[in-house]
Amino acid sequence: MVAYDTSKIRNIVLVGHSGSGKTTFAETMLYEAKAISRRGSVEERNTQSDYTALEQQRGHSLFASLLHCAWKDTKINILDTPGLDDFAGEVVTALKVADTAIMLLNARNGVEVGSELIWEYIEKFDTPTMLVINQVDHEKADFETTLEQARQRFGNRVLPVQFPVDPGPGFHAIVDALRMVMYLFPSSGGKPEKKDIPAEHLDRANALHQALVEAAAENDDALMEKFFEEGNLSEDELARGLTIGLAHRQYYPVFCASGLKDMGSGRIMGFIHDICPSPADRPAASLEGGGAKPCDPAARPCVFIFKTVHEPKVGNVSYFKVYSGVLKSGDELINADNGSMERFAQLYESEGKNRDAVNELRAGDIGCTVKLKNTHTNQTLSPKGSDIRIERIHFPVSRIRMAVLPPSKADVEKMAHALHAIQEEDPTLVVDQSIELRQTIIQGQGELHLEVVRVRAEQHFGVHLEFIEPRIPYRETITREVNQEYRHKKQSGGAGQFAEVHMRIEPYYDGMPAPHNLTVKQTEVENLKWGGKFCFVWAIVGGVIDTRFINAIKKGIMNKLEEGPSTGSYCRDVRVSVYDGKMHDVDSNDMAFQIASMMAFREGFLKAGPQILEPIYDLEVMVDAEFMGAVMSDLQPRRAIIMGMDAEGHYQVIRARAPLKELHRYSSALRSLTQGKAKFTMNFADYAAVPGDLQAKLAAEYAKTQDMVEA
Repeated sequence: MVAYDTSKIRNIVLVGHSGSGKTTFAETMLYEAKAISRRGSVEERNTQSDYTALEQQRGHSLFASLLHCAWKDTKINILDTPGLDDFAGEVVTALKVADTAIMLLNARNGVEVGSELIWEYIEKFDTPTMLVINQVDHEKADFETTLEQARQRFGNRVLPVQFPVDPGPGFHAIVDALRMVMYLFPSSGGKPEKKDIPAEHLDRANALHQALVEAAAENDDALMEKFFEEGNLSEDELARGLTIGLAHRQYYPVFCASGLKDMGSGRIMGFIHDICPSPADRPAASLEGGGAKPCDPAARPCVFIFKTVHEPKVGNVSYFKVYSGVLKSGDELINADNGSMERFAQLYESEGKNRDAVNELRAGDIGCTVKLKNTHTNQTLSPKGSDIRIERIHFPVSRIRMAVLPPSKADVEKMAHALHAIQEEDPTLVVDQSIELRQTIIQGQGELHLEVVRVRAEQHFGVHLEFIEPRIPYRETITREVNQEYRHKKQSGGAGQFAEVHMRIEPYYDGMPAPHNLTVKQTEVENLKWGGKFCFVWAIVGGVIDTRFINAIKKGIMNKLEEGPSTGSYCRDVRVSVYDGKMHDVDSNDMAFQIASMMAFREGFLKAGPQILEPIYDLEVMVDAEFMGAVMSDLQPRRAIIMGMDAEGHYQVIRARAPLKELHRYSSALRSLTQGKAKFTMNFADYAAVPGDLQAKLAAEYAKTQDMVEA
């Protein structure tokens, strides 16, 4: 197999809204490059990229796939990605290692919301981008409207290279303003004839060509000078200037195509070869902790794992990009995260589910290997003595949370193994064994995302997962001061148990004065791991309780702080002052004082105006203006408080605060309300008091469960 030099490698990622034709276009690219002899189709379930059974069943991409082909003397690595926002993590993963993004737009639907959401990720990665208006052969295709929407959404850097002649069912010709030629295709597609541009299209072609020449000249002083002197550039000069401009995102070239009929894809492949930046043309990769790693084939090898896939009978398949040096089969590298030695026993180029063995991969190339023992996604491997780490992929935050109903005891271990394995492949999946809620909490990007997790657990691991609404991590506090005492006395023959504790329980806040009418001997303020504070005051005088019992008394109180009296939730922002009590020379011990303090705190807490607090989240909804009213109306019954509204491009942004309880399944509700033309983010803000009726309901429900336990 040929090992390609860095300058002869192109890493592209196909992105766009679901249904824009990415998988079909990838298939056509491979066919044009003669990497495959026959084009598969999504309908026939035989494409190179959508190769998993789950993708074939559902008829759309769920995972990013790595493909490759050769075009002339250049290797093109192609990453085909899902278009559904539930699988945005796959897009982020691919953008991390790609050097050019190709955004496919559906000519009949224009710029759809999925493409706009992906554009935000493109901008975060600062990825050079081409636009391909696809499906111009559709009867409802509207190239001009789609082009205008692209300008509105993505700015004035959108620069057409081509435009179609007669878009729609009769589409078979493309005017190329860069090469100033018209491509005339056979009705079945394939290789076109080159024709002169018809007179009626010449003025537009000349204007577009002039804009491309100006875009090329802007990026090089020598080219600019020549352009001013001669008014034009040679083909080589034009290519050089356009490469620089694309690499620096000075313009976004627009092409048109029919991926289904194989019209226009060959010209796009040529542009990728001639103009798109190689890995060496891109900025050096950012490193964790600062600094950068240039893509230098002469340096020592540095490899970044960007994706991990588990395959039955094979184990983990690790996909990586070589950021520097030359990686050879048999090389041993050190994992910078955990110090383990990994041997790359075999290197592969990937063609979807198929893999071709290679001897080496050079800086900038993308490949995969199998059976790395202690290396996972987002980790860097380098030779011994190098501890650099490529900046990690920052995945989108979760937008939906569910609890997993525990299976039978026999399946608990299988469930944990299945979720761990799926999480290893999909870092956007967050699994938490919540001690507080006593539930397994699973978080993801949306209901479809979690449904795919459920199906994979069942099909691959034989584990049935049932999702239910998760419990809410409430907090408890108090609103007034009370004094409480409790005597614990137990006699059952021999040594008994005796302890009496008097305590003052009151709300705590930073800077509050010392307890009134008490002689304070010792004060401890603890930052609770679940938020808030606990202040413990020892105010015993006269030795009525020995200081050796302080820890036992404090432990008893902490037991109830961890299981609040009202709902069993964590307590916070409480001050307890122990000021009196009694002990017995023989019968008093740590256990007796622990029980006494726990019961005194419990009874006093319930008399001190207990207040249940609920988690409040900052919610930011970005929505198409036409659905603004529907979204606002939906927020009201969710007890949301509108904090502000703003405009961002053609979107309206609603900023609100809402209780977590009311945001269950919000992603699905928002999608339904807006036809998918909205997105949202949510981040924890603070805790706030629940309404009185809800507090009474929660306390009653908890009391009922306690009665059942005691019964």
